Amino acid sequence: MDKEEVETLLNQLANREIDEFTITKDRFLAFQLVLVKREDFKHFRGIAKHGGEVTYQYMDEQRS
Repeated sequence: MDKEEVETLLNQLANREIDEFTITKDRFLAFQLVLVKREDFKHFRGIAKHGGEVTYQYMDEQRS
């Protein structure tokens, strides 16, 4: 997963084009490196799933 793919997914989520998406364990590190650099980073909520998958959602209010 490259930076452009991650940015596209994050923008779709932030713009409410999609409700959520799931990242697999093998793609997590590449994804996380892009996510933490965003200004709206704290609006993303990651929900850990079985097997190392994480489902991300975008929240209106940032988490603390």
